[in-house]
Amino acid sequence: MSPRAVVEKSIAAGLDIIAVCDHNSAENAAAVMRMGKKAGLCVLPGLEICSKEEVHILAIFADIGSALAMQEKVQSRLPGINRPDYFGYQIIADENDEVIGESDKMLIGASTLSLQKIVEKTHQLGGLSIAAHVDRPAFGIISQLGFIPPDLPLDAAEVSYRMPLHEAGKKIPAVSHLPLLTSSDAHYPKDIGRARTAMMTDFPALDEIRLALQKRYGRYIFREE
Repeated sequence: MSPRAVVEKSIAAGLDIIAVCDHNSAENAAAVMRMGKKAGLCVLPGLEICSKEEVHILAIFADIGSALAMQEKVQSRLPGINRPDYFGYQIIADENDEVIGESDKMLIGASTLSLQKIVEKTHQLGGLSIAAHVDRPAFGIISQLGFIPPDLPLDAAEVSYRMPLHEAGKKIPAVSHLPLLTSSDAHYPKDIGRARTAMMTDFPALDEIRLALQKRYGRYIFREE
């Protein structure tokens, strides 16, 4: 999943906008953003954060500064040091796919931040807070908590490529009140584009996605039947 491979596969898959959301990190997002800008692909920086409840939640931003500020908050509450011999190397690459560093944080682990704190901080930084892969039996908010707290101000819920978007509200009643989207949740280049959300927007940008989720000003999400 090098920056070049991500951008090239996204364009080949016909995508207009993607979000780079590594586990508890945004350190590789900037390189993909630079590659995307050269190639005409909109790349949003984000993180897939693991809360203290062991729920995965996406924090997606319009700019790298906000994403890195969120990373700082998360990693200050992320215990443990990575063991490369056991968990693998956590490489940081530039837009030329050259290795420029390595993270020693335990990125695979859970932070000590609560869901409420993660959503609150994401919104303070102008980002979207999206419950990740709510249809999965592990690390989804439904599988972990059994419900969505009524006072948790999520912007949307994401279902994985395994479930058609138009079926999600019926099969998972707990998320039926939320805007729903889907994504490939790709961990390998070949998986990029295996699921996608089609939106009516003026142009690819975070604020346009926000309007589509809210069904405002003629923006909306398509749901194929």
